[in-house]
Amino acid sequence: MDNAGFSEKPQDTPSTSGEDIPEALRDTPDTAPKVSIRPLLLMIGGVVGVVLIAVVSGFLFFVVAPKKAKDSQPSPLSSTPVTPSKAGNSATSKENIVLGHFSYTEASESELQPISNDKRIKMRKAAAQKFLEMAAAARSAGVVLVPISGFRSIKDQEQLFFTVGAQRNQTPAQRAAVSAPPGHSEHHTGYAVDIGDAAARATDLNPNFEKTKAYQWLEANAARFGFEMSFPKDNVQGVSYEPWHWRFVGDRDSLETFYKAKNLKPAQVSQ
Repeated sequence: MDNAGFSEKPQDTPSTSGEDIPEALRDTPDTAPKVSIRPLLLMIGGVVGVVLIAVVSGFLFFVVAPKKAKDSQPSPLSSTPVTPSKAGNSATSKENIVLGHFSYTEASESELQPISNDKRIKMRKAAAQKFLEMAAAARSAGVVLVPISGFRSIKDQEQLFFTVGAQRNQTPAQRAAVSAPPGHSEHHTGYAVDIGDAAARATDLNPNFEKTKAYQWLEANAARFGFEMSFPKDNVQGVSYEPWHWRFVGDRDSLETFYKAKNLKPAQVSQ
């Protein structure tokens, strides 16, 4: 009667308690390998996928990025103005411009030839020969061209610029409007000459020279001999009008001397 509330196991039923299962099998269930391998595979697949995406992205960036950089690079013409290189006697950089005047190389004494009767006024040989031809042609037309000043050394130009400027109480900028700073005068190139009219000497180095027959003849004929006026009215260098000042541009060296400098557009340079 004490066991009436409990059922007894049939004697012929095999025992399934944990005590009958070997210890090794009880510690490792049958489904354990299936549960652990799947997450591992998923993890490995994910890592491989990330690596593949990184490799593909890096390749696309390598291919596309250089092209974009090249396409986006600003044009050198629009970003940085190109400065011509120095050649011959010409001034070819803004650093060589002082108060609107260019820097030029001084002619040597051996390159000079007299153009005046007293032999004191000289020019480079090519320029001197053409000036003498021009003066002869003018004389045959009844006009006498008088050379007032030709080659002038840098040392002489220094005295002319500073000493005369001080005497006239002129600032360097005021002085530069009528006379180039030393090292920046066309006269020491040996290609420049100041010209007067023998019949109107009162107009020497004066704007009124434009009213003389000599000026009118020069304006009509000087180009045939390779000469041009250096400082016409409203010239880009800002130098005062000098109808008496002419320069030779009739050979390669003289042309490069002045026009390589002139092409710098000095009107854009602050003075």
